[in-house]
Amino acid sequence: MTTNRGRKALLLALSAATVAGAALAGGGTAAAAAGRAGATTGLTWGDCAPAVRPLPGQQCATLSVPLDYADPDGERIPLAVSRLPSTRPEARRGTLMVIPGGPGSSGVQRLGQKGAALAKEMDGAYDLVAFDPRGIGGSAKARCGLDEGDRWMMTLRSWPGAGGGIDENVARSKRIAEACARNGGAMLRGLTTANQVRDLEQLRKALGERKLSAWGVSYGTYVAAAYAERYPHRTDRWVLDSSNDPDPKRVARGWLEGMAQGAEDRFPDFADWAAHPDRADEGLRLAERPGDVRAVVMDLAGRLDREPHASVLPGAPGEPARPGPPLTGSMLLQSLQLALYSDGFFPSFAQLVTEALDPQGEPVLPRELAGAMPDDAAAITVGVICNDVNWPASVPAYERAVAKDRERFPLTAGMPANITPCAFWKGGAVEKPVRITDRGPSNILMIQNLRDPATPYSKGMGMRRALGDRARLVSVDHGGHGVYLGNGNACGDQAVTRFLTGGVRPDGDVLCR
Repeated sequence: MTTNRGRKALLLALSAATVAGAALAGGGTAAAAAGRAGATTGLTWGDCAPAVRPLPGQQCATLSVPLDYADPDGERIPLAVSRLPSTRPEARRGTLMVIPGGPGSSGVQRLGQKGAALAKEMDGAYDLVAFDPRGIGGSAKARCGLDEGDRWMMTLRSWPGAGGGIDENVARSKRIAEACARNGGAMLRGLTTANQVRDLEQLRKALGERKLSAWGVSYGTYVAAAYAERYPHRTDRWVLDSSNDPDPKRVARGWLEGMAQGAEDRFPDFADWAAHPDRADEGLRLAERPGDVRAVVMDLAGRLDREPHASVLPGAPGEPARPGPPLTGSMLLQSLQLALYSDGFFPSFAQLVTEALDPQGEPVLPRELAGAMPDDAAAITVGVICNDVNWPASVPAYERAVAKDRERFPLTAGMPANITPCAFWKGGAVEKPVRITDRGPSNILMIQNLRDPATPYSKGMGMRRALGDRARLVSVDHGGHGVYLGNGNACGDQAVTRFLTGGVRPDGDVLCR
């Protein structure tokens, strides 16, 4: 059924939003080198651990890097690395780094998810390489020692109370910041974009490559842009997929705020889908006209805030469903925000709405929306954004911002403007954020959906302006988060493939309709 596929897709998306703790086997039997692909100076490739669920031919290794680059001879930490070697050594031109989003996503998982499709597109032009950034997946972990209730997606996302109050968010943010300061130590303070850039440069050296090519997605575009700013002549062909504004005064604070506009940009796509007559046969038609779908969703959210609806969680295979936490309006809107990432997630959200509209219905919640993240996943979720830039500390200012944001952008109910643990972060920013500029080689291709809920087009233009003539932009008339090999737009996919494999880039910015 369409609804089952949609629910499964949303579960996968939510799983990607949290960090899986899959470990890598850095040892094992070294794999045979494929031509020049084996010419590395600091990595021993071997079989990947079964938990990685490796693709055929995928190899794993461990890279040792300094915990603190200011003390290069001090403590070192391991980073999990993985690659899919080129199967055509005669066609190989270098290494393509797959840089994941987040902060908090696993590069090794990203390679597993996209590696087969990417390898097909590249046709042997590259070894495909990714690593788990420090704090993530198979790399060295950070911890905050947070209570279980402070590790839910719904609490880490800082949704205001039903009436817009933020007292509970203030108390929780302070509690999280204090726990991280008490338990995080040097490992937590080392979770920064600047260190991820330094780690990437160490990986380049270990691979024995003079230059790298890259495909960065979402937060990964900021990592890629920061690397290109610091090491411009180590970049070959550079793709930024779904960028955000790199404004060094705001960085992640601005990214979070942008999600409010992103939801507004994207919601009409869902409304068109949910009002289509075909949805009636599926039991998922929410209204007869697209313009009425918003009222259905928002009225339901208001009702759930006043009177939460009982929910269930799916049981393990062979086990019955079990009672879940009450479905609130904020949980419904968080589900919407995630569903807007891809058209494939629309059925799951429409099913959730349909079940919640029925007084006798049993809305089935994804486990990720109703359970706690692992402590290391929660630590990386807050660590990077709080370490990268200083955040305002005035509680009254957040109260005013939330009230204004709720009025302008009801679909996100003030969450993007709300207080976070960064307001109470001990020590503030670890170092000054990088300023992305137009200085350097003109070898960057940006690609951006017009209706992206997470990195809205208007924010992506901040990156475009910063890069100037270093970049060309391919805009895609599509909704969702992530473009290349993500939404089936042949024009956009071909533009990226031509650039990476042949160096062909548009003379100017172009639009794919």
